[in-house]
Parts: sequence; C-alpha cells; structure tokens
Amino acid sequence: MATIDPIDTREVETRLLEQFVAVAAEGSVTRAAERLWAAQSTVSAGIASLERSLGVRLFDRSGRRFVLTTAGEDLLPHARTVLDALDRMRDLATVDDADLRGRVRLGIFTSMDIVDLTGVLRRFRQRHPLVAVELMTSPTGTTGLVQDLVAGRLDLAYTGLPSVPAGVVVEPLREMPFRVFTAADHPFAGRASVSLAELAGEPFIDTAHGFGNRMILDAALDRLGIRRRVVAEMNDMPAVIRFASAGLGVGVVPDSGVRHDGAVIELEDEVEPLRIGLAMRSGAEPNRATRTLARDIVAARVG
Repeated sequence: MATIDPIDTREVETRLLEQFVAVAAEGSVTRAAERLWAAQSTVSAGIASLERSLGVRLFDRSGRRFVLTTAGEDLLPHARTVLDALDRMRDLATVDDADLRGRVRLGIFTSMDIVDLTGVLRRFRQRHPLVAVELMTSPTGTTGLVQDLVAGRLDLAYTGLPSVPAGVVVEPLREMPFRVFTAADHPFAGRASVSLAELAGEPFIDTAHGFGNRMILDAALDRLGIRRRVVAEMNDMPAVIRFASAGLGVGVVPDSGVRHDGAVIELEDEVEPLRIGLAMRSGAEPNRATRTLARDIVAARVG
C-alpha cells in the first residue's frame, strides 16, 4: 500500500469523500469538478487533503488520467457506503415532501421527443424546489448511459437497450415499432410496406453505434444476412427521420409519432420494437429524491 506522510490530522469531511468518489468514477479531476459544480483546483486540493488525512495515496497520476491505487480501490467502497448512509439519514429526517432535498443525476437521450420529460420535470420542480435534477447525455447513446449508471455517474437513466447488465433493473415506459422513412418522392413512398431485402441497396441514415435502436436493427439485418451502406449517422432518431424525409437516404427507425415531411412505410420483416425504459441500479437503495423522480417518470409513461 503506497503511503505518504500524514501531515493533516483533521477529521475527513463529507465533501472530500464526494470528491474522491467523483474522481474515481470519472478518472479525471476536470470531469469530476464539472460533475460536482466545483473548481478544478478545489477538487485537486480536496484529493490531496484526503490523502494527507488518511496517510495513503489514493490515485496514481498518469498525465491527466487518475487511476486508483490499491489503497484507493480498497477505500472506495467504504467512501460510497458513508455517503449513502448520509443520504439515508437526510431522507429519514425529511418529514414533508416539500422539504425534500438532494440531487438526482438523470441520463437522457439527445432528443427527448419520445417522452414527456419536460412536463415531468416542471411538475417535479414545483413540488420539490430544493431537489437539484442534473440532466446528462452520452455520445454513445443508451449504451453509454447504462455504463454511466453502473459506474455510479448517474442515479437514473433512460434506456432503449435490448438487454442490460446485471445489477440494473428497468421499468418499462414505452414500445415503438420500427418503420421505414423516406422522402415523399422516393420510389417506395407509395408502397404500403417494404422489406429489408428490398432496402438493402439504398443508402441508409441511422443513429450511431451504441444506440438501442441501431443494435436491434443491426441484429435483424445480421439474422437475414443483409448488408447495407450507412451514409450518415445521427445522434438522435428524429434527426434520422428529418434527413430521410429530405431524400438523403432511407431511415429504418422506431416510429415515435413525431411529425415529419416525408413518407412512412410499414416494415414487412419481424423486428423487435424499441422498448424505452427507466433504468436504475438494483444493488443500492436510492435516496428519496431519486425514488420520487423515478416514480413520477413512470407515472407519466405513454400508455
């Protein structure tokens, strides 16, 4: 165990544990500072102070990357346990919902047209003005959101993955069938339905790898032995539909009911629908603010 001379014998403060956990999750002081809404220098100083208090080095610094030492790996679960216990104490001390406090980190899609998130958050804020809800996206779509959830960087996350890792539970919110989107003047636009085999020679617009809908469609194409050419990758499904409607390719994505200017055609092949859900970790009891927001999101699900 790497040790350093303990020159600071003050009691460990909660904020130092929060900084330790955040840097461990992010692997970076810069990203941890952004997550904690703190100055980078404050987090750096906090980590140094905690190391002095404990008399061990918690991280190996490799450039800007912070990697846990053996001591850091041993102490991290205990730091999380302390913070979780404090959250539970605050929950138990809160009698009235109007006094509910805390922070909830919610992972969302780049475009949230498919659920009424703004309405949920507006009502939640009116009832619980002391709870800070932080919204976060991921460049790798729902895959990245679930990874952030597992790593403790998120408390809740929307997901459209066909499966999730152990330790994650998903409350279903909505199912959306795949349909074909084209420009209004596309040769297929007048058709009632079309197969993936017929679309194989078309240029495709799709979301990037890591998005749940992309994973489902790629699996269906693999089962059918169909190869396609993706000419543009978007960071949300409504953008796929807009580009397809403009004649830049065809889009085969779940139909969320969002308005568009092109044609929509039924898909003849059997493709599993995109199942949108709200994911949370099953191992640890979430704080009351997280449970309350999750309940509100589920209550507002599309029937």
